[in-house]
Amino acid sequence: MSQEMQLKYGCNPNQKPSRVYMEDGSDLPITVLNGKPGYINLLDAFNGWQLVSELKTATGLCAATSFKHVSPAGAAVGVPLSDTLKKIYFVDDLELSPLACAYARARGADRLCSYGDFIALSDICDVPTAKMIQREVSDGIIAPGYEPEALNILKSKRKGTYNIIQIDANYRPAELERKQVFGVTFEQGHNFLEINKEMLSNIVTENKIIPKAFQRDLLISLITLKYTKSNSVCYVKDGQAIGVGAGQQSRIHCTRLAGDKADIWWLRQHPKVMGLQFIGGIRRPDRDNAIDVYISDEYMDILADGEWEKTFRVKPEVFTKEEQQEWLKMNTDVSLGSDAFFPFGDNIERARKSGVAYIAEPGGSIRDDNVIETCNKYHIAMAFTGIRLFHH
Repeated sequence: MSQEMQLKYGCNPNQKPSRVYMEDGSDLPITVLNGKPGYINLLDAFNGWQLVSELKTATGLCAATSFKHVSPAGAAVGVPLSDTLKKIYFVDDLELSPLACAYARARGADRLCSYGDFIALSDICDVPTAKMIQREVSDGIIAPGYEPEALNILKSKRKGTYNIIQIDANYRPAELERKQVFGVTFEQGHNFLEINKEMLSNIVTENKIIPKAFQRDLLISLITLKYTKSNSVCYVKDGQAIGVGAGQQSRIHCTRLAGDKADIWWLRQHPKVMGLQFIGGIRRPDRDNAIDVYISDEYMDILADGEWEKTFRVKPEVFTKEEQQEWLKMNTDVSLGSDAFFPFGDNIERARKSGVAYIAEPGGSIRDDNVIETCNKYHIAMAFTGIRLFHH
């Protein structure tokens, strides 16, 4: 380890010089095992590491996250994958350890946004996880350690330039943190808030029952939000984020954005989508793009222009809006966290359309009664955590 690291440039190539260092003169808590990580890579790495380490503490399960531009595209814990998820995540041909399952879920939540991600793992990177990462487009990884064979596999990525960082799992940041904006130094206490099941005890709706599996999912949503640019909401199902709406100025817009992503995740599991027959040799990112287009209205234009043959071996049937709506109704038992209170019941109305049955949010709006009433209308159980999770 060293006290500082020189970087090629900051957020943009014109922002020079650039470095990271410890103000107290101590060593950095990381060792770069391969590559030359940049400014944004390290922002993603440090935020991602905090997220996965807290997920492991809260759930007792290994965890992974896929970061892009200082917000998670996905986050998950290491629970087994169904055959359907193995197929839509393109991992049905791989050996899957619990850690590999966690990363497959984190990457699979929003594969378009995860393209070129920075990965964080809560545990030592094993060979199955490394083999999965090896064939995905990714900028780098941070983990507390690497099995020797896993490290060699990762070093082969990007012609040997893949960024591999080892974090000191025992590192604890200082009580106070600082950053500068426009030459002005800001200082605040580090957010050491521990998110646990106690935060879900104040259930304010008529439905007072949140089973353990959904408590886990709500904790995943809240911890994910703790490291997501605000405003943000996070939809979670079966141990993984399925829709993250980051950095929106209004609560309803992030609820819609994340809900739309959750809907796409669910639509990918429809038999018509899973039955798509791609031409030989098509890359996984190109499949992801084609699936996204197939689900959207753009597919009609592709049919009209006769462009489908460039992607598919067999002409796919149109996936009608009516079929999509019927399929979306089958997505149930989704959990939703919000980093600040919902100001209106319209957020609940939108969340319900994506199968939300359990919600955790701080509460404290002058319209809490309206939000609770809307939850009661749909028998949704909602807990007020009393804690805001803004992250900037």
